Amino acid sequence: MPASSMFDIRNRPTIRGPVNPLDRSTIVSVYNKQIIEQKPTIQPGIFILERGTYEKPSLTIIEPSSWWKDVDIQQPLLEIPMGSVVIAESVVKDYCNGLFACNMSDCMPGIFFVPGVINELQLKTDATLKAQLAKAKDKQDKWYTLLVKFADSFWAVTKGNPLSIMDDMIIAAKELGLDKEWAKAHVIRELIRCIACGNLRNPTYPRCNHCLEYVDKPLAIKLGLLPDPDKKKE
Repeated sequence: MPASSMFDIRNRPTIRGPVNPLDRSTIVSVYNKQIIEQKPTIQPGIFILERGTYEKPSLTIIEPSSWWKDVDIQQPLLEIPMGSVVIAESVVKDYCNGLFACNMSDCMPGIFFVPGVINELQLKTDATLKAQLAKAKDKQDKWYTLLVKFADSFWAVTKGNPLSIMDDMIIAAKELGLDKEWAKAHVIRELIRCIACGNLRNPTYPRCNHCLEYVDKPLAIKLGLLPDPDKKKE
C-alpha cells in the first residue's frame, strides 16, 4: 500500500461531540443578493444567507462548527469546536473582504451578526438592534454610491462595454433608484438567442417577442399560455 494512502485523512474516522443548543448567533443582511459561503475545512461548512432589504432583512441562524486535528494516525481525528460567534464573524468578513470597493469599515454590504437568536420584531423594536440595522444600511448606501461612480468611469473608459459592469454595480443602481445606461446594457447582455429566429430574447419568458414562437413550451403551459396536453388525455 502506498504511504500516501496510509495517511489519507479522508479515510480517518471523525467523532463530533454534542453541540451546545444555546450557542447560536444571527447574521442579519439588508444586502439584496443571496450569499453562499463555503468553508471546506470545518463542519458544517456551507452557509447560505438569503437576500434581504432594509424593510425586510434576512436572518440566518449560525450554529457552532468544528475542524479536525490529526494527533495520531492510529486515533480518530481530534475535534476542535468553534463557537457560533467565531463562525458568524468569519462568514461575514471572509465574504465582504473579497468585494470590489469594500473597505470593511464604513463602505461595505449591509451584513452584520449578533450573538444569540433574534427575530424581525426584535430587530425593528430593540433600540440597540435598530441602531445596528440603520448603521448597516448607511454603510451599504455608501458602498453602493461608490460602486455607481466606478461603473460610470468603467463605462466611459471602455466606451460602453457591458462586460466592464459588475453585478453588484447593477444592484447598487437599482437599490439607489438610479436610471443608468450601463444598467440597461447589462440586461441586454443577459439575453439569449431565439432558437426559431435567432434574435435576442429574454430567457425568463416562454415566447419570443420577434417571431412570436413559443420556444419554451413547458413554461408556457405552466403559465397557462398554452393548453396542457396531459389534461386533455385525462
